[in-house]
Amino acid sequence: MKIKLLVLFTLSALLFASCSSKDDETDNIWRDNNEEAFERISNTSGYEKIESESKAGSIAYRVIKSGEGKTPLYTDRVKVLYTGWYKRVDWNKEDIYTDENGNTIRNKFIFDSTADRGDVPSIFRVSGVVDGFSTALQHMREGDKWEVWIPWQLGYGERGQSPILGYTTLVFEIELVEVL
Repeated sequence: MKIKLLVLFTLSALLFASCSSKDDETDNIWRDNNEEAFERISNTSGYEKIESESKAGSIAYRVIKSGEGKTPLYTDRVKVLYTGWYKRVDWNKEDIYTDENGNTIRNKFIFDSTADRGDVPSIFRVSGVVDGFSTALQHMREGDKWEVWIPWQLGYGERGQSPILGYTTLVFEIELVEVL
């Protein structure tokens, strides 16, 4: 009986270890792809970089529309319109594409958008969002609309936050409506 339990325990440990290393390999591939996408866009003409106040990294952004109003502080509340997304499969592929088997793949995943809530601006503290979003807001003026790329270190980190996987580069279109 003890030998059967020992064999069962050993097989279970091996199975768990093999799954764990496969998960680690998948995480590494995902992380590397997301880091490459961020580096590529941050070095593209028309994008600028801003170092985060936490000094944990930089965001990349491009101006869609310029405003002339106030710039919020970290402790301020703001009204914001936004859409947040990432690519689920491959940053090098279109938002929707057909794979080699003829399947339609929806590659762009919008995980949150004020457009889904009737374009009613969200109100929150600048300090209450991920570091990259907060960094962007602290450099925007009322009326600005930016496309902001946030590396995983300034987003949801290595653990993620459902439905966003760990190591995911985030992209936001942010319009700063008002500093309250």
